[in-house]
Amino acid sequence: MDIDRLLHLATRAGSIMLSSGGETYRVEETINRICLSYGVDYADSFVTPTGIVVSVSKDYKTYSLVKRVKVRGTNLNKIELINNLSRKITTKPLSFEEIEDELIQIESTNRYSMATTIFFSGLAGGAFTTLFNGNFRDIISAFLIGGLIKYLGITFSKMGINEFFINSICAAIASLLAIIFFKFGVILGVDETIIGSIMLLVPGLSITNAIRDTIAGDFLSGITKGFEAFLIAVSIACGTGAVLSVWLNYFGGSL
Repeated sequence: MDIDRLLHLATRAGSIMLSSGGETYRVEETINRICLSYGVDYADSFVTPTGIVVSVSKDYKTYSLVKRVKVRGTNLNKIELINNLSRKITTKPLSFEEIEDELIQIESTNRYSMATTIFFSGLAGGAFTTLFNGNFRDIISAFLIGGLIKYLGITFSKMGINEFFINSICAAIASLLAIIFFKFGVILGVDETIIGSIMLLVPGLSITNAIRDTIAGDFLSGITKGFEAFLIAVSIACGTGAVLSVWLNYFGGSL
């Protein structure tokens, strides 16, 4: 058995899961499960939000691999596919060629189309505005703003712009458009429209994973993800606050 190839395949599966927003303990469990399914004597992994270290032993020989994870996002579909693959391997080990083919297929799995993503992002913005007691015009405005900032966020990500600045810019644009809509009488509630729109930027998954990792005993990952979520929240506050501050202090709340 090619232990080195097994190590690379298991680590590759873990990196796909980690870059898709998987929890630390789930990534470690998946990597270990895949390796142990092929009869190695020992398998252990150490995962952080930005890297993976895996070590396996067979016949008193130890193999190790370090994998750097630079891109992180949210793709629950890929996490589910990797979970299904690991369960399939545990039940009946596949050939390495079959595993590699499935990993390639999972990596190339397309997310929703741009139009679908923008539409449902706008729909989510409108739904959040409803929760904050926005009226019908506020909801429609939040729908439009939410779709726009989602499009801009995806575009900026493809350009390689830092996530902190992406959230700041998108939050600022959301606030600016809400103020413009208010000025022209399109909306009645500036606060409701802004809050509903920027809820799309709130790092809900990072906060959830930070709590789950901390409870699971992965304190390094929990603290790291918690701090990441805090920085994202700060970036949203900076973008929104900057526009509102200029509007209130220099224009007296009117244009």
